[in-house]
Amino acid sequence: MRSEPLRHLASMPASVVADRDLSDEALLDIVQRQTFRFFWDFAHPTCGLARDRVSMTGEGNDLVAIGGSGFGIMAVIVAAERGWITRDDALGHLTTAVRYLGDVPRYHGVFPHFIDGRTGATVPFGAKDDGGDIVETSFLIQGLLCARQYFSGRSAAESDLRRAINRLWQEVEWNWHTRGGRPVLFWHWSPKHGWAMNHEIHGWNECLVTYVLAAASPHHAIDAEAYHRGFASGPDFKNGHSYFGIKLPLGPPLGGPLFFAHYSFLGLAPKLLSDRYADYWEQNRRHVLINYQHCVHNPRGYRGYGPDCWGLTASDDPGGYEAHAPDKDLGVIAPTAALSSLPYAPAECMRALRHFAHDLGDKLWGECGFSAGFALDKDWYATSSVAIDQGPIVVMIENHRSGLLWTLFMSCPEVQHGLTKLDFRIASHDV
Repeated sequence: MRSEPLRHLASMPASVVADRDLSDEALLDIVQRQTFRFFWDFAHPTCGLARDRVSMTGEGNDLVAIGGSGFGIMAVIVAAERGWITRDDALGHLTTAVRYLGDVPRYHGVFPHFIDGRTGATVPFGAKDDGGDIVETSFLIQGLLCARQYFSGRSAAESDLRRAINRLWQEVEWNWHTRGGRPVLFWHWSPKHGWAMNHEIHGWNECLVTYVLAAASPHHAIDAEAYHRGFASGPDFKNGHSYFGIKLPLGPPLGGPLFFAHYSFLGLAPKLLSDRYADYWEQNRRHVLINYQHCVHNPRGYRGYGPDCWGLTASDDPGGYEAHAPDKDLGVIAPTAALSSLPYAPAECMRALRHFAHDLGDKLWGECGFSAGFALDKDWYATSSVAIDQGPIVVMIENHRSGLLWTLFMSCPEVQHGLTKLDFRIASHDV
């Protein structure tokens, strides 16, 4: 348990973000800061990790998201660097979270998708998904390694945090998820159901960082052929077709949901990366612009779509939760889609941000920033925010503004080793 409560950040009402006289930098700062509250004011009070979702009014339950917590760790670093919280408060918060993670059940070092924030017990994501989730674990480790690099001081507290992070990182048995050395990673393993889900991780999708970390592991690394014969062998890996006059190197038709360009690239710096398959800056930039153009052309005629209202990705919708994309467009715009794409298309993303803030803020803006989505055709607005939406907003806006998380993650020697092992060309450490 915490020794003392967090110092809460003041909430900003919709009228603040709706101010049309705000500069771009001032507006971005407000959006980042309010969104960060998801991971600070509304973190789980026992463990300090990220709840899966929080209502617009700040209510949450005990369901903690492992991948979302990795994104939240990165958001805490942003907050410390920006001065919204003190470095000592950030250190104490993350120390509580990391100690808690050391005590929760793991499966060959791999974390589950969800845990109970009070007890640490695994909460099944599905009937047979009640054990290790290697992808959610990779998102968590991505955040933890950034924290290790950020808290590099000589104090006992920072040294202790680094050691605790290294233990969690080094104990993940990435190679266990090759099922005995097959040239591909498998997403899930359960002590009750074994490999019954049988979900091979092929690209192109959000899982690039999973393969990079698996190759980078100090003690449980995979071979490079798992990346080349596994991830790079999927039917939707290579594309090469043009959409709206934009040629897309990788991915499914029209690119898929925009979280493909976000989750792995919260830490991996796409401007620095290329390999035999793609230049990853161009891959992500073109993916975003195709998503944008689809909404501008609006082939299904949804109300509100256009240059100032776009962005399709996984989000809540009136029927539950869907991975929205141009080829699965249900009329739901998710603010995180455009806001987390800011590095790739700044002008288009700022136009969307100002529309969300100025024209829809009274319906979209809550205690943790913008909600998960909206569908104007159905006069529907999500009533909560989700960890895996809010984290990329804070982190990718920061990467656009300063490159902070890209610099931290790419400074990890193990990450550099993993990328080299997989035959990536790395331009420079300077982002």
